[in-house]
Amino acid sequence: MNRSRTESRQQQKIRRKRRLRRLIIFNGFMLGLIAVVIGLWLNTQNWFDASSLFNGENKPQAADAASAGTADGQEPQNAETGVGSSSPSPSDETAATNEPANTDGNVANGEGEAAATPVMQPEEVGNEAVDGTGGDDASGQQPSFPAGDEDTVKLSFVGDILLAASVGDMMKLNGYDYPYKQSLLYLSEPDIMAANLEYPVTDSGVPAVDKTYVFKGSPDALPAFRDAGFDVVSLANNHTLDQGVEGLFNTMEHLDETGISHMGAGKNDTEAFAPVIKEVRGIKVAYIGLSRVVPEVSWKADKNVAGVAETYDTTRAKAAIKKAKEQADLVVVMVHWGEERKDTPLQYQRDFAREYIDSGADLIIGSHPHVLQGFETYKGKWIAYSLGNFIFSAYPKGPTAETGVLDAICTKKGDCDLKFYPMTSDKAQPALMDSENAAALLKRLTSLSFGVKLREDGALVSK
Repeated sequence: MNRSRTESRQQQKIRRKRRLRRLIIFNGFMLGLIAVVIGLWLNTQNWFDASSLFNGENKPQAADAASAGTADGQEPQNAETGVGSSSPSPSDETAATNEPANTDGNVANGEGEAAATPVMQPEEVGNEAVDGTGGDDASGQQPSFPAGDEDTVKLSFVGDILLAASVGDMMKLNGYDYPYKQSLLYLSEPDIMAANLEYPVTDSGVPAVDKTYVFKGSPDALPAFRDAGFDVVSLANNHTLDQGVEGLFNTMEHLDETGISHMGAGKNDTEAFAPVIKEVRGIKVAYIGLSRVVPEVSWKADKNVAGVAETYDTTRAKAAIKKAKEQADLVVVMVHWGEERKDTPLQYQRDFAREYIDSGADLIIGSHPHVLQGFETYKGKWIAYSLGNFIFSAYPKGPTAETGVLDAICTKKGDCDLKFYPMTSDKAQPALMDSENAAALLKRLTSLSFGVKLREDGALVSK
């Protein structure tokens, strides 16, 4: 489905960015002003103490004690604590504990949560990111946002999204914007924000049979998802048809009504393999969705068959990429592949990524393993083998709780600089890791990558 980014929505994002920057500048100014006032107050106290000495009202020892107290009176450093841990409810089944691993990536599965229905919150994408928006990154600095560089576009990505099951329960209790509160700044600031939507959005449908996990989520969750900043979702995965063709059609209809673009599935193979094309500051970006994880043949989109864009070989995928490259400056391939809960890619993933890039892809973003995997460069193009889960379970454990936001600042020619912000998901709410855990995760991701190092600030560089 080929549609340009609407001018009104783009303007809303630009206005929100300006308001957000003004807010950050104002907050910084106010903090500075408060610091000056406190400093003046402390100096005034010192002056009074000194005056009392000259008037003989205090002994020198008392003056020394007073000045010692003020000399020490610097503000305590505010170390981030990251995300608090909590014990999962014994009754809640999670992706981390119940996923059957499948080595060839053919059959579904693995996400370990019973189907549930989330709920709602309205409005357009132009909402401001204000409170609860993350904070310092792993290096202790606020994230830097390019001020509308005319020569670049900022693309951002997260992994799997499931707004149902235990996540749906958390949203019912806390509101439908709840999952995004700690990460909102990182979701709303990019020009285009993309994710893998791993469930059908429908109030009806017929559940798939012979599947371990069958999901279903209410369309009422979508407005808050959009307002958090999400612009594009891939439907090319092993849960899109969990509620049959009816569920797929409902999903596409609800996304269209909410204003969220989608690709990777459709009423036929032409629609499923067609890119979504977004334009920002004259730079056209094409998004293609592909899946190497299809539960059964009937899920594959064909000439007169609704379904997902599959890539068990690369023939149709490469044709779609080449065609998209003729229509856009940048081509992003979001691909569902690999083995669940394995932090290293299979050989076919590395082979396929190279074929996609040889066909014109500029950036490859992987999903499905439900854990983070490493990165690689090939011919100057970046490959992220898996971004893991982002919002998938209220009680993830171990590596399935490790997540983050991947930023790519790209030129019209397809050259991209990448930066990863490490986060932990707890109670369905991703938030920045503290500096110690972030450094450990970045180091581990470096060890899992191929010729790529993740620096302490999260920037990716070739070794």
